[in-house]
Amino acid sequence: MKMKGVVFPGDKKVEIQEFDIPTPGQGEVLVQLKASAICRSDMSLYYGTSVFNGGVKCGCNIPGHEPAGVITEVGNGVSRFEPGDRVAVYLAIGCGECAHCKSGYKMFCKEFKCIGFDSHGGDADYMVVPAENCMRLPDNMSYITAAVSTDAVGTLYHAQKRLGISGRDTLVIFGLGPMGGAGVMIAKGLGATVIVVDMLDERLNMAKELGADYVINGKDVNVVEEILRITNGRGADAAIDCSGSPYAENNALDCVRAHGRVAFIGECKEVTIRPSEQLIRKQITVTGSWYFPIQEFEEIADFIVKKELPVEKLVTHTFKLEEAETAFRMFDERKTEKAVFVWE
Repeated sequence: MKMKGVVFPGDKKVEIQEFDIPTPGQGEVLVQLKASAICRSDMSLYYGTSVFNGGVKCGCNIPGHEPAGVITEVGNGVSRFEPGDRVAVYLAIGCGECAHCKSGYKMFCKEFKCIGFDSHGGDADYMVVPAENCMRLPDNMSYITAAVSTDAVGTLYHAQKRLGISGRDTLVIFGLGPMGGAGVMIAKGLGATVIVVDMLDERLNMAKELGADYVINGKDVNVVEEILRITNGRGADAAIDCSGSPYAENNALDCVRAHGRVAFIGECKEVTIRPSEQLIRKQITVTGSWYFPIQEFEEIADFIVKKELPVEKLVTHTFKLEEAETAFRMFDERKTEKAVFVWE
């Protein structure tokens, strides 16, 4: 039996190739894909290098690290899942024995491998994954919501949990791509007052639809001064940067009050800050936040369902797998926000 899958030969080339449908081995399951979301980090593969493992050359593995689907076959030793189970897939594969793996933070394992980068991912009709990487879906959660929840929603939920966001807080979110948009709906679900900052009016308008209380276009005003005005000179309680912009990261540090909390989520290779003024003399807490521990997905999924988060609003385009070349080109040209491959 054959299946189709996406490969990136490099230099922005996209091919749909035929593969044998894999057979699950010991402790593995076969998942028939129903939704697989495109992420900005996939672009490193699209260009011809990987963001993981030192930027090694790619082109042999199927991408897609945000997949969801239905289990159609289980391998020996699998007892927790059976054919017909609806699941999302956790992107990090670890050794399973170290303290990080046992705590659920598989991405910190020294043997960390990423699905869709180091092994075949979800941009295909089927994929084989370790059963322990499968996360069971609520009956009323769509596959599109599940796929987006494996990264954007899960990452922002975990970050806000670590920051202790609640109804007492005014939270500023910088960067209103899919991560920032997810952050808005989560913060509103937690009861916070939300201020958002971006340079694009269409993103700010979407943030309003998702519940943002205040929107700031960074091209039009001094961002920190506007946040101070909104908060009556006090400053925000917390800030999250999803953009990776050094300017936004500095604004995040500057806009919070004494004892404020800041999380950096957007990737940034280097930034210059002023520790005495921004950190020490305000006694703020700065956190780096990346993904979530696997056991937290049940809590994340429950939050999405109970709070009726409109996760699918983050998705601007859906594509069939056969449209992969168009999908990745449009994503690369930023003509889409969150884009998802879907199967009937």
